[in-house]
Amino acid sequence: MTERFDTIVIGLGGMGSASAYHLARRGRSVLGLEQHDLLHRYGSSHGLTRIIRLAYHEHPSYVPLLRRSYELWHALSADAGEQLLITTGSVEGGDENGPTFRGALEAALLHDIPHEVLDANELRRRHPAFAGFEPSTRVVWQADGGFLLSERAILAHVRGALAAGADLRFRQPVRSWEPTADGGVRVTTDAGTFEADRLVITAGPWARTLVPRLGALAVPERQVVGWLQPTRPELFTVDRFPVFLLDVEDGSWYGFPVHDVPGFKFARYHHRGEPMDPDDLDRSANAEDEALLRAFATRYFPDGAGPTVMLGACIFTNSPDEHFIVDRLPDAPQVSIAAGFSGHGYKFCSVIGEIMADLATDGATRHDIGLFRLDRFSA
Repeated sequence: MTERFDTIVIGLGGMGSASAYHLARRGRSVLGLEQHDLLHRYGSSHGLTRIIRLAYHEHPSYVPLLRRSYELWHALSADAGEQLLITTGSVEGGDENGPTFRGALEAALLHDIPHEVLDANELRRRHPAFAGFEPSTRVVWQADGGFLLSERAILAHVRGALAAGADLRFRQPVRSWEPTADGGVRVTTDAGTFEADRLVITAGPWARTLVPRLGALAVPERQVVGWLQPTRPELFTVDRFPVFLLDVEDGSWYGFPVHDVPGFKFARYHHRGEPMDPDDLDRSANAEDEALLRAFATRYFPDGAGPTVMLGACIFTNSPDEHFIVDRLPDAPQVSIAAGFSGHGYKFCSVIGEIMADLATDGATRHDIGLFRLDRFSA
C-alpha cells in the first residue's frame, strides 16, 4: 500500500529539517526524505558555523524575518538544551559609499536597531585583529550579531521533529513527484511511492532538478572556506573578535572568530565564481583556493594568517537577484518551495521552517515574503 501523510518534505538540511520540525510540532503527519546521510557535506549547511546579523544590508525587508528568526533560534536552543547561537557582535561595511555599509546603515536606521558607526581606527582600537583596513573604511557595529552552530542546529531540528512524531528517512533520493487527481502529490523514491496533501521542497542545489522552472533561477556555485591558525590567537577569541562582512577592492568577505576548530574562519562571497554540478561529490579545495584566501588574510588580518588548519567547499545556490525564492508553485499550489538562498540563507532557517509550515497548512503566512515571490522573474 502507498503510505499517506499530511506533508512530505524533500531535503533535510538546514531549511528542510526546520520545516519538518515546525510541521510536526503542529500535529501534522510528516515524511521527510533526504538523499544523503544526516549532516552530509555535499550541500550548503555544513562547515560548523554560520553568521547571523541584524542590520541586514541586503534589503531592509529581511529585518522583521531576522527578528523572528532570533526568537526561534533561542526557543530551539531552550528546547534542545544547548546554546546554538553565539553572540559576538557584528561589523558590516567597507567604503563609506559602498553597498554593504550604506545598506546596513539604512536597515539599522529604518528599523531602529541600536548600532554604532566606526571608522577604521576605532574598529582597530576595539578589535586589534582588524589591522589592515584602509582609512576610508566605515562599518556598522551591531551588538546582536554572532554565529549559529549550523550542524548542531540541524540535529536539534531533527531531534525535535522526531520527538513530535515526524518520519524522517535518509539515503532516499527522490526520483520524481507529480500532482494527484485529489489535489495532493505523489512522490517516488527507490524505496517506494508516497502520497500527501502537501509537498515542501527544500532541496538546496538540487531544487532545480525537482522543479524545472528553477533551472535558471537557482544556480549552484562552488564556495570555499578556510580556517587559518592565528599567530596571535588571543585577538581572535569570541569575546574580542566580532563576525564581519566587509567589502574590499577584490570583493566582499566574511569571517568568524576562533570557535571549536583552532582556526580563524573566513571566505570571499562567490569565491572564484565557479558554477558546479551538485552531483559531483568532490568537495576538495586546491592550492589556488588556498592562495586566494591567504592573500586576503595576510593583507587585512595579518595576525590571523598562520598555518592552514583546514579548507572546505560547499555550495551557494544563487537566484538572479540574490534574494530568496519562497513561494507556492502557481500550477501546483499544494507544493511550496524554498530555494535560491544565494549564500546568505542559513540564519533564516528557523523562520523559513515556520513559513513553510504556514504555506503547507494554511496556504499563506503572516510573514512578509513579497520580496521572495517566484513571479518576480516573470516580469
